[in-house]
Amino acid sequence: MTNRQINTLLWGLVAVYTGVILLRGLAPDVLPPLVSVTLVTLLPFVFVFVHGSLRYGFRDVLVFAAITLVVSNIFENLSILTGFPFGHYYYTDNLGPKLFLVPILIGPAYLGTGYMSWTLARILLGATEKRLPGQQFWAVPVLASFLMVAWDLSFDPIASTLRQSWIWEQGGNYFGVPFSNFLGWFLTVFVFFQLFAVYLRGRSSAASAAQTLSRGYWLLAVAFYGVIALGTPLNLLTQTANATVVDPAGVVWRTQDIYIVTGLVWMFTMLPFTLQGLMKLAAWPVAVPSLAQRSEPSASLANLSHSRSQSQSR
Repeated sequence: MTNRQINTLLWGLVAVYTGVILLRGLAPDVLPPLVSVTLVTLLPFVFVFVHGSLRYGFRDVLVFAAITLVVSNIFENLSILTGFPFGHYYYTDNLGPKLFLVPILIGPAYLGTGYMSWTLARILLGATEKRLPGQQFWAVPVLASFLMVAWDLSFDPIASTLRQSWIWEQGGNYFGVPFSNFLGWFLTVFVFFQLFAVYLRGRSSAASAAQTLSRGYWLLAVAFYGVIALGTPLNLLTQTANATVVDPAGVVWRTQDIYIVTGLVWMFTMLPFTLQGLMKLAAWPVAVPSLAQRSEPSASLANLSHSRSQSQSR
């Protein structure tokens, strides 16, 4: 495929995903729940492999996917069995078939939003180098983890307390979700982000890779992250019934409060992260060179100066 065709495919995935999110928010009964969840999980999954291969190569994206899927599944199963690191919970049958005790769709969900968070963190920190030199080696995983937890903050009470895709057995202070869940999320995603950073640091080709990526390439990931966040505020427009729900701990919550608070979380976390990414990109040149490429002109000038000095000495 040509670059133009790949670019069209990627923007097409963003557009289709946006349509699904709008449909879920404005007409939630049109798509069956499992079909709806499958689409919002697998569309980012496809995007990851197409978009990521342009920067890292298919092999490296495959490694990122393997690390993410394995780490997330281990921590999820561990928590269901022991309560660590998320808390005590279990998945219902709403999300379809399971791998051990965790629905198969959960892994790709981590992967899709995880990749967008990783890429957005690189933009916010100006970390365009594949190998993540210096402090970027740990700073990108840390920031990407915060970007991921912001996503969970915006939807977990809706998915669990209201839709009961999973059940928190002892409830929790955040509309039926325990505080430990968010610490567990941060730990889980940080582990697979940092492992990928270690992998990139160890790749011999990563240091010497010289590649120019357009500003539009990075914009795609920012746009996708922003669209992922779009589902939460749509609830404010459509879910207005002042009903109540009782969590497993017996605490009564007003559904309208859940929608309003998660909307506020979106407004002051995922939205500003997205806007900051857009502002960062606006200040970048149209094509963003790698460090190796940025050093090439100065190296060439140094070689030219050296050649001139040799000719003058002769």
